[in-house]
Amino acid sequence: MRTTLFLFGLLLLLQACESPAFYNKSYAFKDNKWSQDVKPSFLIDFKDTVTLYDFVITLRTTTDYKYNNLWVFLNTTTPNRKSVREPYEIKTTYPDGSWIGKKTGTVVEHQLVFKRRRLPFIGKYKFVLEQGISEKVIDEVLDVSLRVQEVKE
Repeated sequence: MRTTLFLFGLLLLLQACESPAFYNKSYAFKDNKWSQDVKPSFLIDFKDTVTLYDFVITLRTTTDYKYNNLWVFLNTTTPNRKSVREPYEIKTTYPDGSWIGKKTGTVVEHQLVFKRRRLPFIGKYKFVLEQGISEKVIDEVLDVSLRVQEVKE
């Protein structure tokens, strides 16, 4: 019993020590449908070029999502107005059909993680996500979020 209480207390302490996100915003899709013309955007103001950040894009679907992946385009515009468009694949299921990611009830959370990134310019960056598959509308997509966390060395 003492060991259990100690481990529980340690877990609470570790969670309390985690610093809050530098940035954390979500975009919920109307009727759980992501059409190609809907492009969630996130505007973040970075104050230095020294800090390292972890970027996490989280996509939440229902268990009725019918694809084994989702291609997205990440459009990044820097403070000096230079833009880059990059494709990324978010895997949603393993070959056997089981879900990749955290499943709670009928919701599955998938993540695309970019670790230890440093930004080249001070100022406002705009990140825009586009769904990049051939279907004009994807069903059973609940929301997408962007979380930026400072890396503590």
